[in-house]
Order: sequence, then C-alpha cells, then structure tokens
Amino acid sequence: MTTNTKNSASAGAIETNDILPIPAGERHGKPWHLFTVWSSPNLEFATIFIGALAVFAGLNLWQAVLAVTLGNALAAVTHGWFSSWGPRHGVPQMVLSRSAFGLRGNIIPAGTSTLVAGIGWFAVNTTSGAFALTSLLEIAGVKVPVALSVTIIILVQVVVAFVGHNLIQKFERYAFYYLVVVFVAVSAIIISQAQTANLFAVSAGTDFKWGAFSVGVALAYGYTQGWTPFAADFTRYLPANSSPRAVGMFAGFGNFFATTMLMSVGAIAWSGIVGDGLPTSAFVSTLPAWLGVLTLLGIAVGSVSANVLNIYSGTMSFIAAGVKLGFKTRRAIMVIIAGVLGGGLSYFAVEDNFRFLFELFLLTVGYWLAPWVAILVVDRLMRKGQDIDALVKEEAKHRNIAGPITFVLTTAVSVYLFAKAEMPTVKFYGIFTGPGAENGDWTAAVGFVSAAIIYYVLATVLGTTKKK
Repeated sequence: MTTNTKNSASAGAIETNDILPIPAGERHGKPWHLFTVWSSPNLEFATIFIGALAVFAGLNLWQAVLAVTLGNALAAVTHGWFSSWGPRHGVPQMVLSRSAFGLRGNIIPAGTSTLVAGIGWFAVNTTSGAFALTSLLEIAGVKVPVALSVTIIILVQVVVAFVGHNLIQKFERYAFYYLVVVFVAVSAIIISQAQTANLFAVSAGTDFKWGAFSVGVALAYGYTQGWTPFAADFTRYLPANSSPRAVGMFAGFGNFFATTMLMSVGAIAWSGIVGDGLPTSAFVSTLPAWLGVLTLLGIAVGSVSANVLNIYSGTMSFIAAGVKLGFKTRRAIMVIIAGVLGGGLSYFAVEDNFRFLFELFLLTVGYWLAPWVAILVVDRLMRKGQDIDALVKEEAKHRNIAGPITFVLTTAVSVYLFAKAEMPTVKFYGIFTGPGAENGDWTAAVGFVSAAIIYYVLATVLGTTKKK
C-alpha cells in the first residue's frame, strides 16, 4: 500500500514537483475526488453560454440539447481514459504525449496547450467571472468598471494556482458544494419557466440542419475536450494502485455531468427566456432576486475554479515542452507569467464582442485537440505492453516523427477544407463549407478520423511504435 509523507497532502505548501514523477511517499487522494475536481470548473457561466451558442448556430431547444450532450459524451470518454494513466505514470498529460510525438516533436502540442489553456482559456473564464462580479457589485450599490473586476478575479486565480496541486484539489472540492446547490436551483427555475412558456413542445426533428448540428457538437466538444490535455495532471498524485476504472469513471463523469447540465440550461434559457444585454446580467435577470445574487457569486467562483486548472496545467505544458528555468519553483513562477499574459487578453475580451470571440475560440480548440487525442489513442493501443515511463523521460530523448507529421498535416488540411469561422468583420469558410445553418463545421471530426488513420500507417511504416 502506498504511504504518505507527513505533509504530502498539505494545501498550503507551494508545490515544487512540476513535471517530475511523483514519489510514492507523496501519493495521496481517492478516485472519487476527481468528480469534484472536474465538476466544479464546469459549473460556471462559460458552460451555460455554450448552450446559447448552439441555439445561435440555428438549432432549436431539443436539437441544441442533443448536440451538446453528444459533444460532451465524446470528449468525456477520452478524458476519463487519459485520466486513468496518471496514477500509473505519475507525470502530467503533456509529458505522456511524448510517446506519440517524441521529446522534440512534443513541443508542438505542449506549446499549443500552453497558449490555449494558460492564456486563451484563462482570458475566456476571467471575462465571464468579471462580468458576474461587476453585476454583483452593482446590486450591492457599488459601481466599478469591468476592468477592475478582471483584476480582482485574476489575482485570486493566480494565488491558488501559484500554491499548486493540493490547494487546487481542496478549492475545487469545497467550491463544488456551493456551486452544485446554486446551479441545480437555477436549472429548476429555468426548466419551470420553459414549461410555462411551452418551449419544450418543439420537436427535435423540426427543420433539422446537419450543418448547424455539427457546429453545436463541435462547440461542446471543443469546450469539454479542452480539459483533456490536463487529464493526468490531476490524477498523478493518486496512489499507483488506484483503480484505473474508478479513476476514469469519476473523471469522465464529473466532466460530463456538469457540462451537459449547464449547457442544456443555456440552450433552454436562450430558446425564449433570456433577452438582450450583457450575457451574465441578461441570464440572471430571469431568476428570483435572491437566487440571482447567489448565481452571480457562483459564476465568479466557477470562473476561478476553471482558471486555477487552466493556468496550473498551462504552465505544466510549457515546462513539458522542454523549458529549463534552473530553479525549484519554476512552475510557480510560470503561473505568474501566464497570469499576466492571460490577464492582458482578458482586458481585450471585455471590450470586444464576447459571443463571437468565444465561439471562434471554442471551435479552434477542437481543431487541434481532435487530431492530438486521436494520435495518443492510437499510439497507446499500438504500444500495449511497452514501458511508457522509459520513453517519456527527458534523458531518453525519444524520437517519433509520425506524431508531429500527422498532427500538422491533419490539422492544417481539415481546417482548410472544413472550418467555418464567422465574426462581424472577419469570415472564413473551408473549401467544403459556407455561410448559413445548412453548412457546418466538420473540422474536428475529420481531423480525428484522418489523424487516427494516418498516424497508424506512418507509425507502422516507420516502425516508431515498435518495442526497442
């Protein structure tokens, strides 16, 4: 049985392990903790608004609910499986990515993850949290600029992520109890209002458009799969003898439960209940005053819950890319740097059109994640029985050109052929898509399938996955 050192689970000590394998004496925790780790960061307004985006794409209520449920389910399966690797190997997810990409080739997905999580997602969630905090303070009679709210949210997030893994685990667990009560109450109110307005009478088959449906699925998939580059980051401290099935189930279902519940609520709310205005304020205005206040607080707390994971794992990805800073607390220092960069982008986001920026960002996340996930899935299946730990060590200098070639090729080609990006001033359509709800965005789906096939062929021909 794995034993713990005296302070192995201390929430106040600054973590210094960064991407190194976690020693047996520092292993602690239980698989069920993962349910709250992955539910809390998804109990936030950004999750709700994805349901609204599915409606904006041209779907009715039931079509939007079906689309986000499918997208979340597809993402949760691989998230759960990747999470189960953490206890066995004791290293972050992006270190495990080296088996498919090689030490140097892994710079591509690890660097992308740093930009997307530590900076991009940080900005998105900070923006929604700042909107909520601004509205909450207005209710209290204190009028502040959104930029000040952004600063407050950033400071809280950076402090928690700076300390590290154990404080994050505790924060997510205790935040969950508040967030789940508030958002279950919100869901009940929204569903009741929808029943009164007879919104559920619409049929899922009415004016169904595969194009719009593909966008709805892609939006949900991009959001939920966006957690997968962090999957093993929050399971690597678990005892090595933890049940892989239990780890995968709690991680995957925690993700699926929260995202599907709140995205469905968002789809219902924007199908005929929520009006125009600042998204958070417009949504909260549909609730009883007392619940509206609790919800705004929940949105602010939820954004922090999401971003402490984003900034923590974003810095892990940066270090996994091979950055050497030469001091023990390099992870903590990188948290501060990522917070400054992501925070700067947050100030820009609150001044621009949040809806269009968020939609474009979600689709872009799916564009690169789908090929990366497919490559890791195939690589792991092809390496059954191999010593993965030996491959991913930095000193092994493992090489695998099949991963980088497949990743770059399939990402670029799928975007060029199937991407659909629409903003008020900029529009991009792939060769096989176009404007309107009848045209969709199949980039992630094509990227996943093509990456799986091409990586298998390349790895087989080049012999990069053979046991050496």
